[in-house]
Amino acid sequence: MSSVFVLDDQQIHRGQHHDDQSSITCPEGLPHKYLWLCFRELREKLQPEVAELIKQQRLNRLCEGTCFRKISTRRRQDKFWYCRLSPNHKVLHYGDVEEVSQGQIPHESLPEKLAVADIKALITGKDCPHIKEKGALKQNKEAPELAFSVLYESDEYLNFIAPDKHEYCIWMDGLNALLGKEMTSDLTKSDMDTLVTMEIKLRLLDLENIQVPEVPPPIPKEPSNYDFVYDYTQHTQQQT
Repeated sequence: MSSVFVLDDQQIHRGQHHDDQSSITCPEGLPHKYLWLCFRELREKLQPEVAELIKQQRLNRLCEGTCFRKISTRRRQDKFWYCRLSPNHKVLHYGDVEEVSQGQIPHESLPEKLAVADIKALITGKDCPHIKEKGALKQNKEAPELAFSVLYESDEYLNFIAPDKHEYCIWMDGLNALLGKEMTSDLTKSDMDTLVTMEIKLRLLDLENIQVPEVPPPIPKEPSNYDFVYDYTQHTQQQT
């Protein structure tokens, strides 16, 4: 005989459980506490693998590059520059662009370079030198939350204003990964929870002898007619 036991998404995230929920079949005599410990151990085991996957995704995004807006202490002007990481992850290529780029800009079109090995520190928010400038916050109120700077040599900075929070997290994670530091953005935490939970659920399918196909099922033929589709036009005409 077996008892029934379940962990939902939030419980998997926390490594907790409640006996009044259901769905994982627990062999007779196996304490629920033991099963919970197994889940926690599995989650801890999966995290390094998932963290590496997230790291590679962030570095790939940096290789694609991003168009950044230049911050101005005077009246805001739409001036932009583009930055991307080299495929070997050793150099940041960057340079001014006339307008927001809708696609990748080739490395050879970006005249400036900064070796990753020359980066000394990563600075964020109001501590960034371009945010400290007089008048910067007056014209760019959202800037502190999206600002970061790369310190190189003794007192040289490469200053960034991310276009949005998502892109800010991508670059912060990618730069921290290049510097050998932990990725701590909210986006990484969310991705980690989502991917680890998905992997745990897939492994639970194996426990219940559910076969996951290795190839997608064939696409069925198109129907001979589409009479089953609701005609909203006719319905509207009848109402009028």
